[in-house]
Amino acid sequence: MYNSNVRDKLIQGNKSLKQISQEIIAPIHAKTPTWWYIALLISLSMFGWGLYCKYITISTGIGTWGVNNTVAWGWAIINFVWWIGIGHAGTAFSIFLLVLRQKWRTSINRAAEAMTVFAVGCAGLFPLLHMGRPWMFFFVFPYPNTRGPLWVNFNSPLFWDFVAISAYLLISASFWYFGMVPDFATIRDTTKSKIKKAVYAFFAFGWTGSSKEWLRFEALSFVLGGIAAVLVVSVHSIVSTDFAAGVIPGWHTTIFPPFFVVGAIFSGFAMVLTLITLMRKLYKMQDFITDSHVDAICRILIFVSLIMGTSYLTEAFIAWYSGNEYDMFKMFHNQMTGDYSFEYWAMIVFNALIPQLFWFKAVRRRLWVVFIISIIINVGMWYERFNIVVASLSKDYLPANWASYHPSIIEIGFFIGTLGMFSTGILLFFRYIPMMAVSEIKGVSKYDMSVEEQEELKM
Repeated sequence: MYNSNVRDKLIQGNKSLKQISQEIIAPIHAKTPTWWYIALLISLSMFGWGLYCKYITISTGIGTWGVNNTVAWGWAIINFVWWIGIGHAGTAFSIFLLVLRQKWRTSINRAAEAMTVFAVGCAGLFPLLHMGRPWMFFFVFPYPNTRGPLWVNFNSPLFWDFVAISAYLLISASFWYFGMVPDFATIRDTTKSKIKKAVYAFFAFGWTGSSKEWLRFEALSFVLGGIAAVLVVSVHSIVSTDFAAGVIPGWHTTIFPPFFVVGAIFSGFAMVLTLITLMRKLYKMQDFITDSHVDAICRILIFVSLIMGTSYLTEAFIAWYSGNEYDMFKMFHNQMTGDYSFEYWAMIVFNALIPQLFWFKAVRRRLWVVFIISIIINVGMWYERFNIVVASLSKDYLPANWASYHPSIIEIGFFIGTLGMFSTGILLFFRYIPMMAVSEIKGVSKYDMSVEEQEELKM
């Protein structure tokens, strides 16, 4: 009988179950590399600058930002939407690819879920400080209070964002943490350090690996996954209504909810691609993150990039076909050929054109090219959010109100601080948490073996 693999093996090297556990957990037991300390120092420096800028903002006010009466939403809201978009990839990998029975997700979903938690945490800081008086944040909580019949404004996008972010962060963190419990138990049972054994035993919740525990573990995963699947679509749809609820040119369009959701998946998958290329190169994980894994994400990005390009064409067509002179001015005279033409065409090139290079197998097989394109995609998605916020607000219906917007050094430092916060979290994740789900990797490894190899492994 002729036997041929349709695709490459998901796990290379015909590893035994013991080898899989040892190699995935090895970075935790190994000596910390020098590059990790250098990267952590740079990240903490960026984070420290961000903290200083937050202090200036809180102590002095958002007058230290570049916002004005016309462009009241500046980098804060741009970066808020950008970080929320990046945070969508974790649940997309964990839930949607699970439902579609894509086994290649198992090497990537842990890093994607970690990225989700850190990105959503970064996103939540921007609307908090944009309130102007962040110490009054509790006013957005919908709870009975002693201030009389004073409830939150349920029509306020700020309240919508609070509900969406808090719910998504809670579910994402829970889904990520409970998925790591079996791996924490594995580290607890294999480490020789008494301190590590005590710490990981605490986080393992006394996991023993019994059949009852695995049944409850899988049931909990399905429950949290079902909730998270709804939130993936609803959270960014809610964020899009921050804009769609307004009457500003370019905002009052029904394309925004699906447009935002697809864009979030696009930027999130690109950031996942950035992370797994780093994991594969820095930690020598090429046996677990194979060319097939990189190839699969690149193919998804091709498809989503085509959707994004279609959305940009649809947006321009709606502005022209509607005959609305304000929308036409915003699209054709303020973006395509006006003050923000560079940002607009950068968005088109970075998001709709450059990802089409992934059609070529030679591009998908060169890791450094894939890494650069993944970075370019997220830069392009940042430009998209800039166009949505600034290009529409800078020139509204009354020319007397028109004003340009330039971010201040405080706003730039705030954003760089969140980049440092995100990279610090990722570095700590690389160092102290298994980068892949050991049990899930073991589960898919048997599908890559022939019958002879499985019998040989048992022996």
